Amino acid sequence: MTQLTIVANIIAKADKVELVKAELFKLIAPTRKEAGCINYQLHQDNANPAHFMFYETWQNRESWQTHMGQQHLKDYMVATDGAVEVFTLNEMSLVANILA
Repeated sequence: MTQLTIVANIIAKADKVELVKAELFKLIAPTRKEAGCINYQLHQDNANPAHFMFYETWQNRESWQTHMGQQHLKDYMVATDGAVEVFTLNEMSLVANILA
């Protein structure tokens, strides 16, 4: 089983930044309790507060796919319907781990 890294970029509509941010915060606690979740971090761009990024690490793709079907993600989708301008998701694999 290979670990999976997810980089999800969410850009909220200008008038919906606080709504999207609040709903993204609601995902953190339940997701971190999920089986297979190693890391789940939310970031906000310093220059563009409408741009959020999740950096996630999962034990494997299967655990991430299970995550994608969870009720808290469905609730997020309903709550932010029409509030997100752009959403991109990248599934990535670690190719080097060099520590200084």
